[in-house]
Amino acid sequence: MTTKISLSSQPILDGFVQVRGAREHNLKDVNLDIPRDALVVFTGISGSGKSSLAFGTLYAEAQRRYLESVSPYARRLFNQMPVPDVDAVNGLPPAVALQQQRGTPTTRSSVGSVSTLSNSLRMLYSRAGDYPARQPLLYAESFSPNTAEGACPQCHGLGRIYDVTEKSMVPDDSLTIRERAIAAWPTAWHGQNLRDILVTLGYDIDTPWRKMSRKDRNWILFTDEQPVVPVYAGFDRQEVKQALRRKEEPSYQGTFTGARKYVLQTFATTQSALMKKRVAQYMIGTDCPMCQGKRLKPESLAVKFAGHDIAEISRLPLKRLANIFAAYADGSAPQLRKDRMHPEKRVVVQRIAEDLVARLDVMLELGLGYLTLERSTPTLSPGELQRLRLATQVHSNLFGVVYVLDEPSAGLHPADTESLLSALNRLKASGNSLFVVEHSLDVIRHADWIVDVGPVAGEHGGRVLYSGVPAGLEMVDESITRRYLFAQDSSTPDSRRRAIGQLRLEGVTRNNLKGLDVDFPIGVLTSVTGVSGSGKSSLVSQVLVELVTAALGHSLEEEHEDSEEPEQQLPVTEGGSITGGLENIRRLIRVDQKPIGRTPRSNLATYTGLFDHVRKIFASTKTARSRKYDAGRFSFNVAKGRCAHCEGEGSVMVELLFLPSVYTPCPTCQGTRYNAKTLEIKYKDKNIADVLRMTVDDACDFFKDEPLVQVSLHMLQEVGLGYLRLGQPATELSGGEAQRIKLATEMQRARRGEMLYILDEPTTGLHPADVERLIKQLQLLVDSGNTVIVVEHDMRVIAASDWVIDIGPDAGDEGGKIIGCGTPEQIAGNKKSRTGPYLKRFMASSILWLGSPLLGERPEVQQTK
Repeated sequence: MTTKISLSSQPILDGFVQVRGAREHNLKDVNLDIPRDALVVFTGISGSGKSSLAFGTLYAEAQRRYLESVSPYARRLFNQMPVPDVDAVNGLPPAVALQQQRGTPTTRSSVGSVSTLSNSLRMLYSRAGDYPARQPLLYAESFSPNTAEGACPQCHGLGRIYDVTEKSMVPDDSLTIRERAIAAWPTAWHGQNLRDILVTLGYDIDTPWRKMSRKDRNWILFTDEQPVVPVYAGFDRQEVKQALRRKEEPSYQGTFTGARKYVLQTFATTQSALMKKRVAQYMIGTDCPMCQGKRLKPESLAVKFAGHDIAEISRLPLKRLANIFAAYADGSAPQLRKDRMHPEKRVVVQRIAEDLVARLDVMLELGLGYLTLERSTPTLSPGELQRLRLATQVHSNLFGVVYVLDEPSAGLHPADTESLLSALNRLKASGNSLFVVEHSLDVIRHADWIVDVGPVAGEHGGRVLYSGVPAGLEMVDESITRRYLFAQDSSTPDSRRRAIGQLRLEGVTRNNLKGLDVDFPIGVLTSVTGVSGSGKSSLVSQVLVELVTAALGHSLEEEHEDSEEPEQQLPVTEGGSITGGLENIRRLIRVDQKPIGRTPRSNLATYTGLFDHVRKIFASTKTARSRKYDAGRFSFNVAKGRCAHCEGEGSVMVELLFLPSVYTPCPTCQGTRYNAKTLEIKYKDKNIADVLRMTVDDACDFFKDEPLVQVSLHMLQEVGLGYLRLGQPATELSGGEAQRIKLATEMQRARRGEMLYILDEPTTGLHPADVERLIKQLQLLVDSGNTVIVVEHDMRVIAASDWVIDIGPDAGDEGGKIIGCGTPEQIAGNKKSRTGPYLKRFMASSILWLGSPLLGERPEVQQTK
């Protein structure tokens, strides 16, 4: 731990934050002066050290100072950051961090809970709602589905109930029980055990399920009885009867469990995410019959305000909600007349309505008017979630605070970025400082001060190349950001590809899409554009994925290991069909931003498969062969090679009284994860733990003579991840980093063509230089005979596309329509498109490309009437 000292020899500049000797992560003993009461943007390519400076140093130090002022008991309530490695930080005000949320939030968290609007609504319904006659007043907790006082007693506040049916547990009734007709039963030995028990009980497990009596089928599936009977393993029905008559010694005593009981009990009690996911596929979810999916008890739903119960009003878009409460806030609502409402109740309504309107106005300004209060947090993009939290801070009107923001423009359309900048201006005007880590050129241009970190990522970064007003960066030749900020390089190709077919979707209804028809060209790079909330992800990442997957006869593999509910909670496409072009698609590959693993044991090296090659290399060394060590010896998940004390975790948890539990490096293996004997094996003077500590860039040099390892490492570099460590835990990766790891993993496989790649905002968290590299790889995928469809806001990607589908014109109910389809040039000229003006400006500032072979004959831009 570095001791904080005051540098008396260094004068503290008035109005500046002074950093001396910052060495967090890859920072190279950084000295820096940045102004307060200003918008300071930290720039640099991914992994250069921006976040290490803004969050790992400045915010971490501000938090450390604050926590020193509170009681030890209170400190354990905070998610404490490590103490930064810095000599001194002077002139630093209190700080608030708004970071991109990592991991999977609970499904019970919602827009209303994050924004605190739900709390105000509950108070409003409790104190000023219209109650049925003779119904007693309720407390605010009675209007929350997450409390015992408010939750529906039948579904416990989930809104859905889950059960099993014969069809869900026995999908193929032509099979016999021996042929595993009861698919819901466990596989391997446990399933065989249950079948053997049925034989002892006298059931014929060789008769097709459909020919068994209804009584027998119902008992096997739905009984709660658990008889214990002798089991004769491997005996048929007749042999079991004879053994029972002769009272032979059984193989063991087996306990029977009905299929329904097994599924529900396993789902409720298993600690295995994979097991929960397996049994969930046999469960059917339906709206709760008592609350009709509204999650609250009947008494709470009986209370109305403005003609809506609290569940109905929570389902309205925020824009409409603001209109409803505006009349109550300004006193113009007819219900507020003196002869209709008690004076005390009138005061309550107006005050709560004024607070709601003030909070909603900020959210509308940030472009979130299409959201609803009941929308669950896991369905939000990181950018949406961060803007929700930003709206709360804008409304709080704090003074003299440093707000540290992590890419607030992530997932934002340029039109929404303008609203974001207005909100940041309001925070600054209130006397606050804004330290923003950003890649968006629009945000960087808006800055009062730029801190450019680099010049590249990882060990070769970590230096402050420039700190000053934006104009001065133009003179810093070493800066990569400068090249894009002052002279955009062209991303537009020399020609556009021709489509070899069309995937036509008709009558699509999902969220704000209502009976939509759209064509997706095959064999080209297509960008789907539109403002945030216009319906892009609903169309591409949900509907298109589901329809193509079903048409190909494949199963839709969803990663819902962290979900509290079965997969049947996911919406299904209401209507909609797909025709044409499927003969040119063999497989669909969706590259999303979900985590590549749930625990630190999963990392970049294990996910991409390159660690398998690395372990084989170590196993092939002379010393390893002499000791008969195989590749498994070099896995930290296998007992023979890992540290016995920490079991390959690399750290141990230390419980502290009145303080949060902390993790420290394992005292036995010093955090290496391996036992001493394994670490004795060296390849080029490095052991396996040394390799895991290498960055991708470093490993590329180290394994330059290993072609199989080079393939994975090269692909990771090409998607801009050269700065990540091979052993970087999955829990430390952002959604954008996880997505690019998945893309690199797919791209290292043989490009056989006829694949459909779907990516949702792959440029999230990328510097423009890294975006260029990503575009190059996407173009290579298409050149190899594949189809690539991206949901994207980045003008560089859109301009480089062969085809653009623009959705809008606005968000929520005011979106969901096809505004235009065509080449980037055609969309740029479409006056109805919100994307058009920004695309036109970008392309005008880029070097014009030569020639324009279009997708067949030049089509007219398709527009909505």
